[in-house]
Amino acid sequence: MRMFELRSIFYPEKKIEFTPSSQGLDYEDVFFMTEDGLKLNGWFIPANNPQAAVLYFHGNAGNISHRIEAARLFNEKNLDFFIVDYRGFGMSQGHPFEKGTYLDALAAYEYLVKVKGIPAEKIVIYGKSLGTAVAIDLASKIRAGALICESGLTSTADLARDIYKFIPLWLFVTQKYDSLKKVGKIDIPKLFIHSKNDEIIPFRHGKRLFEAAGEPKEFYVMQGGHNDAFYIYSDECMQRIENFLRKWIK
Repeated sequence: MRMFELRSIFYPEKKIEFTPSSQGLDYEDVFFMTEDGLKLNGWFIPANNPQAAVLYFHGNAGNISHRIEAARLFNEKNLDFFIVDYRGFGMSQGHPFEKGTYLDALAAYEYLVKVKGIPAEKIVIYGKSLGTAVAIDLASKIRAGALICESGLTSTADLARDIYKFIPLWLFVTQKYDSLKKVGKIDIPKLFIHSKNDEIIPFRHGKRLFEAAGEPKEFYVMQGGHNDAFYIYSDECMQRIENFLRKWIK
């Protein structure tokens, strides 16, 4: 059951298919260590006169090379962009599991603060899909400037209920990713983004996270599918994010 669960949650790919240079972006190929001794890989893409640094946690499949378009969009808004692969993804060592991804997130954050010297209040923690659970866990433990959650889930047990309606697999979930339990502890500004048409993580997950969160908070409703909505409406999405960050990141 545990192997089935892990294989149902994580779909890592090892091959790096693209690099930021394919979008004309300068970048640093970064390796850093986790608390439990694994070497992780990420890309740091600097901006000119950056307003802030985005620490980006991607979803449960592929690797960082499949998020080049996101890197370009944020870089164009004068934001440093640091995207990392969890353990077992891309060139990162190890195998993914819930608590391990939390250690990965903390190591990435500490790299920005201790190696890059970026002030905590200038770090924007950004999660997409499963990455929202990683982002929320990190934001509940450290100091940061803001949190953005795109297409977030309340918990893997709740999502299992949605997917396996007639099989009570949620009773056996060990990789909980219980964001609903944690989000209320976060007092930094929060922006929740979700599509009404999301076919993978239902819209109600994003709404419940928003409702459970404390102020200050904002909610932005998109249209489109789970994987393409942000890119189809990228101009509108990035404008909303830019307005949010201009309001809260000084």
